[in-house]
Amino acid sequence: MTWRKTKPMEERLKLIADQLAGYSVTELSVIYGVTRKTVYKWIERYNRLGQDGLKEFCRAPVNHPNQTDEEIIGRLVEAKLLHMNWGPKKLLDFLNMRQPQIKWPSVCTAEKWLKRRGLVKDRRLRKMTPSYSEPFLACDAPNKVWSADYKGQFKTGDGRWCYPLTITDNMSRYLLTCKGLYSPCHADTRPWFEWAFREFGLPEAIRTDNGTPFAGRGVTGFSRLSVWWIKLDIRPERIESGKPQQNGRHERMHRTLKQDTAKPPKPDMDRQQLRFDEFRHEYNYDRPHEALDKKTPASVYELSPKRFPEKLREPESITASRSEPSATAAISVLKETTSSSPSFWPEKGSVLSRQQMENTKSASASILSAYST
Repeated sequence: MTWRKTKPMEERLKLIADQLAGYSVTELSVIYGVTRKTVYKWIERYNRLGQDGLKEFCRAPVNHPNQTDEEIIGRLVEAKLLHMNWGPKKLLDFLNMRQPQIKWPSVCTAEKWLKRRGLVKDRRLRKMTPSYSEPFLACDAPNKVWSADYKGQFKTGDGRWCYPLTITDNMSRYLLTCKGLYSPCHADTRPWFEWAFREFGLPEAIRTDNGTPFAGRGVTGFSRLSVWWIKLDIRPERIESGKPQQNGRHERMHRTLKQDTAKPPKPDMDRQQLRFDEFRHEYNYDRPHEALDKKTPASVYELSPKRFPEKLREPESITASRSEPSATAAISVLKETTSSSPSFWPEKGSVLSRQQMENTKSASASILSAYST
């Protein structure tokens, strides 16, 4: 036998029907399990409004002491239509300067009314790169730490974008590479890192920002390029977002590079690259550096004893000599994760489980701690 289902409206209709049939208020309160006051309320509602009186009324207040006046809302909307790119805060500052005698609403209230009128678009949240938590290596010897970055892009005379890829040795300030590329993607970037590794050897670490292609937006923050570095026994280091001063030596070189090579830019990429090559030779061999006691970077820099391997080693062989069980276990998690996605990015539409996220985070921390020892 199933439970009998009923609704409040049905019960009220039955109550009124029983009252019209001759039941007293006391009897109705006992039958329906409500107070006499409730019975009187529904009888009075029915007598005054009929069957519609048995419906629930809206409990919202008719008037509110803090409600924004319609005239103020209208002026706010008019100002927004004149300045569609302004937010509510800037609009209120503008209106306060023009009409200070009016008591304008708060920023939150103005935003609410503009949203109701469809005049505010929600910003798309950008997926941020996970922060790097390991301490940086000291730049106290050549090839201890390299820095890499893309200097701000600019257009050459033929209207095409130029993205200068720069790599420097942090201790000697030696400019290893300055190559103008048409795109900062992985496919265009990796060959020039391989050229630098074959020409100068391998560093212990490479310090970059959090942009493409140096970092990914997955759980670990690794990209295909940084995973390749790890396989080469190179530690990837990332500065904090919005803090270029953590890579200040490299950024200062960019300032000089821009002044000498991109003001004005050359007619096309070939001639722009010739200017980059001239600058690189002058910067390394002719230009004295204050931080090097007036020496040139070329007089201080030395080639790395770690040479680029012709055959890429697997991560286990890198950590075997370090006798770090935690790092070896972490590398196995790294390989397991990258087998499905080389750049540590989940497939579109997929969701990582909590355990997978924790495993990958611990892998990232263990790998970097292994390289710091």
